[in-house]
Amino acid sequence: MNRTILFTAVLALSGLAITGCEPEQKTAKVTQTPVKKYAQATVLEGVVSNDNGVIKTGMVNVTDESDHLIAQATVDNGHYSVEVPANTVLPILLTFSSGPDAEKLVAAVIHDSITKYDINPSTTAIAKAAKAMGGYTHANMTRAASDTIHTPDANKTTTGWRGDPTKQYGGWH
Repeated sequence: MNRTILFTAVLALSGLAITGCEPEQKTAKVTQTPVKKYAQATVLEGVVSNDNGVIKTGMVNVTDESDHLIAQATVDNGHYSVEVPANTVLPILLTFSSGPDAEKLVAAVIHDSITKYDINPSTTAIAKAAKAMGGYTHANMTRAASDTIHTPDANKTTTGWRGDPTKQYGGWH
């Protein structure tokens, strides 16, 4: 019996010698996503359409995720052009409406280097899906576009999309 106790004590002490007397300090890596914003005033433009074609008139509001108005533009014969102020933090939303009770169409802006954003039912579906996935990140927008928009197999590869991805994802750019 004494040998068993002695053997157990030796094993316990040898375990301390191997791992050390101090508890192991675990450090978690904190990764921060860099904040994207427009370095200078930037003009965004595009076409507003629905399933019936180009929408002739209405307003495009530029808002942040908290729905604070940043800028707005009038739609003229389906086209809009709006200047977003310098230092505007992304993501922002381009929301089209032709009146208080009319359908709202949305496009989410997540890249500061792209200036053409069409607004249509596809961009609206993608934005809604990305928000439901946790927010307007590149990964969520890509996944939402892939899940929402039908893309012919000829345009898919094992590493992603063939061609210009800004045109492949329903115009969200």
